[in-house]
Amino acid sequence: MTPKILFFIIISILIIDFIIDKYISFLNSKHFDDKIPDILNDVYNEDEYYKSQAYKKENYRFSLITSSFSIIITLAFFIFKGFAWVDQFARSFSNNDIYITLIFFGVIMLGSDIINTPFSYYQNFVIEEKYGFNKSSKKLFFIDKLKGWLLSAIIGGGVLSMILWFYEKTGDLFWVYTWIFIAAFTIFVTMFYSTLIVPLFNKQKPLEDGELKGAIEAFSKNVGFKLNNIFVIDGSKRSTKANAYFSGFGAKKRIVLYDTLIDDLNKDEIVAVLAHEIGHYKKKHVLTNMILSLLITGLTLYLFSLFINNAILSEALSVNIPSFHIGLITFGILYSPISEITGILMNYISRKFEYQADDYAKNKFNGDALVSSLKKLSKNSLSNLTPHKANVFIHYSHPTLLQRVLNLKSETP
Repeated sequence: MTPKILFFIIISILIIDFIIDKYISFLNSKHFDDKIPDILNDVYNEDEYYKSQAYKKENYRFSLITSSFSIIITLAFFIFKGFAWVDQFARSFSNNDIYITLIFFGVIMLGSDIINTPFSYYQNFVIEEKYGFNKSSKKLFFIDKLKGWLLSAIIGGGVLSMILWFYEKTGDLFWVYTWIFIAAFTIFVTMFYSTLIVPLFNKQKPLEDGELKGAIEAFSKNVGFKLNNIFVIDGSKRSTKANAYFSGFGAKKRIVLYDTLIDDLNKDEIVAVLAHEIGHYKKKHVLTNMILSLLITGLTLYLFSLFINNAILSEALSVNIPSFHIGLITFGILYSPISEITGILMNYISRKFEYQADDYAKNKFNGDALVSSLKKLSKNSLSNLTPHKANVFIHYSHPTLLQRVLNLKSETP
């Protein structure tokens, strides 16, 4: 295969992926005005329903603009040899391959983020604010942006440097060492994310003693779930949308409630949401997902190791000096169809896990309270209650609200 043919294959993959994604979005948009199923009629009143439709349609139109702009910029960067220019720029600073790679990806990521910042700003301060979601100040928006860049430079740069070091020292076996390193890093982040990363952006405080904490602790004790860490996070400083999540293992496990969740739901509804999260832990979903993700990562790294030394990967992007970073860019695009398939598979498994966690909450606590909480959360985020099946199959990691309510209302044990 010649570099020219490989280049056309890369461009074709980018265009085909864009077309498929936009077609799925188009199909989904055709269902925005569908009649809401009877079992969900109590989610929105008439005014709220029209507001949710307007929100969905505005986001759809905005997504068309941003994604079209993105594909045009991306194709232009490939066609006009942008990667070759950035590669030359990086090499003008150093002869060290690790430094060159860090500068290369630093320029690419910083440039991409700067280009996308106006769209992100509009999304937050025009669309989200118009529908009452945005609570972030402009100052906080840009502080978050700077913190994100700093974290990417430190953590992303550190991880990338280690991978390059493995590649230089171990040759064809670099993928094995990289796989082990990524596995260890993933476990570390899972355990310490809430204590190391979250505080950089949000304040967390222990849930105060009271009726809610007593109810949560009583349920946890009843199902044999040892829980000493229940925290409340100030999510309301950025958005009115509510959430809750479970993180960590062993003594480091904790449940985090958004303050907006506490404001939106009553005591039983909050406990039902946490029962769902505890269900994930009891069913070992977090561990299973981690193992599956690491297996996919191992497969990806192995395939990458088979191609990385092939000079055609660099030549396809008009770069004369073969390198790890150019090979990674090219391979990433060639691998994207496989990545789409594994992503669909992981979403399918995730949806199955959500049903199981819902069943756990229904059987161990209160199914009606979980249904009520899911409906309130959907209402308060103006969720799409009638998505197209293809969009659900490809993109949804959770079942639709309708599917979850029907499952929770089922009499099947």
